[in-house]
Amino acid sequence: MGFGQGVSGINAAASNLDVIGNNIANANTVGFKQSTAQFADVYAGSKIGLGTRVNAVVQSFANGTVSASGRSMDVAISNGSGFFRLLNADGQVFYSRNGQLSRLDDGSLVNGTGLQVTGYPAGTTAGGVAPQPLTISNAQMPPRATTNIAAQFQLDSRSAAPTNVFASTPATRADSSMFSYSTAMTAYDSLGNKQQLTAYFGKSVVAGPPVAPAPTNAFGGTDWSMNVTDSAGNVLQTVTLSYDNNGTLRAPTAATMPNITLPAANGAAAMTARLDLTGSTQFGADNDPKSIVQNGYTSGSLVSYAVQEDGTILGSYSNEQTLSLGQIALASFGNVEGLKPEGDNVWSATGSSGQELLGAAGGSLGKLRSFAVEESNVDLSGQLVNLIVAQRNYQANAQTIKAQDTVLQTLVNI
Repeated sequence: MGFGQGVSGINAAASNLDVIGNNIANANTVGFKQSTAQFADVYAGSKIGLGTRVNAVVQSFANGTVSASGRSMDVAISNGSGFFRLLNADGQVFYSRNGQLSRLDDGSLVNGTGLQVTGYPAGTTAGGVAPQPLTISNAQMPPRATTNIAAQFQLDSRSAAPTNVFASTPATRADSSMFSYSTAMTAYDSLGNKQQLTAYFGKSVVAGPPVAPAPTNAFGGTDWSMNVTDSAGNVLQTVTLSYDNNGTLRAPTAATMPNITLPAANGAAAMTARLDLTGSTQFGADNDPKSIVQNGYTSGSLVSYAVQEDGTILGSYSNEQTLSLGQIALASFGNVEGLKPEGDNVWSATGSSGQELLGAAGGSLGKLRSFAVEESNVDLSGQLVNLIVAQRNYQANAQTIKAQDTVLQTLVNI
């Protein structure tokens, strides 16, 4: 009698129930991808089929919902087909959509099972080097000496000219009779020491008593003297600022902006910074430093870090600077359904999946979102409906076996 069809149907239905049960069990597993059992009929040279079998179990790699987690090292891949690339202690490569990452005491970046996250070290780019295990270092950020000071000043055309020629030394500092306006500027030497500078401004005057009104310059406007001193009172630079009669700075030009040089001291190298005064004005308005921006800073310790959209791990330091600590690499495949599930939310590549295609986040690989995770893509309501259908199929196949048993019993009793 043909019990084989019913048995094969029961086995197939049981496998389907296992797949559905696994989907339901992982409905809350971050980065999980639901599976579907595919069936095939069985024939062996006969027009009457011999039942069914499970042909394949295929995973759906559709994106799951991205939800906020409130944790800086939770990272989700949003709207893309990329995978995090992970290494175990033996150097074997795995891939995952679960971005619940942690930083170990030695700075290593790992997932929940200790696999190391790979990427591109700071200072390199995707394609320039092979992905390497990423490390978030606690090293002190080195200082940067100031090389440029971009300053815009508004000087009051109504200001009276100084009554005395400007002079400043450590022994005798400049007094208010030598300038019309002053403001502080900051710079940093090669060791990150803060150097306090002072800029003094005064309308140019005709030398000798009695003091005459400020003369007209070649541009039809007024000249100002700008004297920059260090914290000790030494004059570092004297600049003549020439304005036209519209209040626009005409000299120095962008090509002739002066330098300020601080001599070497206390173990720091001499510092030379370009003083860019482009955009300074002279109007009938109060003296005002509109903008003073310099590019130096002191050293700093790591305060926090976060992953950017392109996978860059950006560190924030106590000196209010940021620094790239590396970039997370993503991998994709020609046939993601060919990946082999390894458990613990990871897959491994196979001949069917093809070789990994590496790159940085963006485009088809997807963007990274920190403080977020990608939820399981299991459709729980759909799985529960499938569960009912699979259960009915199991019962129906059991009925075919029962019917065959009844027929066989009738024959035995003849």
